[in-house]
Amino acid sequence: MSDDPLTPPSQKPAPDRTTRRTAAVIPAAGRGVRLGPGAPKALRALGGTPMLIHAVRAMADSRAVSLVVLVAPPDGAAEVQTLLDAHALPERTDFLVVPGGDSRQESVRLGLEALPPEYDIVLVHDAARPLVPVDTVDAVIEAVREGAPAVVPALPLADTVKQVEPAAAPGEPEPVVATPDRSVLRAVQTPQGFDRAVLMRAHATVTEHVTDDASMIEQLGLTVVTVPGHEEAFKVTRPLDLVLAEAVLARRRLNDGF
Repeated sequence: MSDDPLTPPSQKPAPDRTTRRTAAVIPAAGRGVRLGPGAPKALRALGGTPMLIHAVRAMADSRAVSLVVLVAPPDGAAEVQTLLDAHALPERTDFLVVPGGDSRQESVRLGLEALPPEYDIVLVHDAARPLVPVDTVDAVIEAVREGAPAVVPALPLADTVKQVEPAAAPGEPEPVVATPDRSVLRAVQTPQGFDRAVLMRAHATVTEHVTDDASMIEQLGLTVVTVPGHEEAFKVTRPLDLVLAEAVLARRRLNDGF
């Protein structure tokens, strides 16, 4: 096909979707109080290595991810950089540490603002999901490359879900008001993938608090699609989650020999 500027646009080849560059943003500024006192959640050890490093490696394991931006606590960027320097990471991937904000939403925005202009696909990943498999990461990226503005990995619910009237005080009985049909409900995980321009518009437009970035895209009136999640991409929030994560990591090391 000719590259002559007189060639009608309809006859010119479309840009190769595989050339779209992907970066991952990992907000890691929270303290994770539900894991108890001690280091911030992202710095808790898992198999002798901080969870944050596991999460970074999970993103860098994808050959499509060429940059990982870590959003550190506002006063902890130097500590996170030292942590990165102390661990072996893939040489094909670039890493950048920036200070975060007072909320997850602000931290993600600051991570987005630090991205070089050549990246047009962005993953946002929880540091507390250290064991997400690379196949899940790649599935999210592929769906964005295919044209979805926002993509989330998700799992069907195994438990029946009840909608309740919240108790006035913790521990008090809560009246059930409805039982949603769990066949149309999904438990959402990360990394969540986005067209960069769409995500930046969402962060510039949506000011109310949200629990994930995909919710912001919904508020723009755009469609968020799901891809299959993975049971090992669970969030390490409570002490029991840490026990399960240790077991998963031990099994991987036994099976993979690392």
